[in-house]
Amino acid sequence: MKLQQLRYLCEVANQELNLSKAAKNLHTSQPGISKQIQLLEDELGVEIFIRKGKRVTKITTPGSTILKIAGKILNETKNLKRVGQEFTSKNSGSLTIATTHTQARYVLPHTIRNFTTRYPKVNLSLRQGNPIQISKLVTSGEADIAIATEAIELFHELVMLPCYQWNRCIITPPEHPLLKLNKLTLEAIAKYPIITYDFAFTGRSKINQAFEAKGLTPNVVLTAIDADVIKTYVELGLGIGIVAQMAFDSKRDKHLRSIDASHLFEPSTTRIGISRNSYLRSYELDFIEMFAPHLDHDTVKKAMDNIHLTN
Repeated sequence: MKLQQLRYLCEVANQELNLSKAAKNLHTSQPGISKQIQLLEDELGVEIFIRKGKRVTKITTPGSTILKIAGKILNETKNLKRVGQEFTSKNSGSLTIATTHTQARYVLPHTIRNFTTRYPKVNLSLRQGNPIQISKLVTSGEADIAIATEAIELFHELVMLPCYQWNRCIITPPEHPLLKLNKLTLEAIAKYPIITYDFAFTGRSKINQAFEAKGLTPNVVLTAIDADVIKTYVELGLGIGIVAQMAFDSKRDKHLRSIDASHLFEPSTTRIGISRNSYLRSYELDFIEMFAPHLDHDTVKKAMDNIHLTN
């Protein structure tokens, strides 16, 4: 049994059983992957995949168990390397953050500036996507830390660390009728075309829940994956926007106005997601603490240790 075989096995699963994609990602040939997996199956005495001709169509029952164990082995191999790097090159390495546009654009810049100043030899990269996509990036090992609001709690392979709560505001063009109201209501908002986040993003479920509780059907005319696009179309007069409060800056958004809507919607919690069995290097712990000061090294380590003890 070789680690290479386990890597091939897991990559085929990660690529939804597409051997061509797995071979491309691993910089090898499709026949090479097939041969190594066949050798592994022969050694273990069970089929891991069900095949139809040259295509892999399904994972067998024992194959599902083998994949879980293989993933753990590869993760622990990665952890061994990270332990060595921690003691041989403590202040250098790489850190990949998977996050949404809102976090990358409006929340993370201050933390990233401080981090890169403290750790100039750490190669920091951002991967953006919706919460499901970024959570998958961490569970697959393509990213180290996920930062998101929605959906991250659905991934049981991740340790979830709450960072902060936030709410929403309504953005309008200047002189909009909503600006003249003494108190903003959902009924008033529902009278106008609405531009807001795509269903997979940034607290959209909280918005839906608030309208449903009132028996209202909002007229959502356009959805987008980030607040900058929403603001652009509000400026064009297509409707009013519902965005995260952090996404509105009165100095930059001079052609728009903001109305606090925190009394209308339940607050959302942004969380950090970390792979359950990962070894965190000291600079990763520092990044987490910079982003959420209450998550100091000991707090994060205790959270990780508790997860290990319960698994």
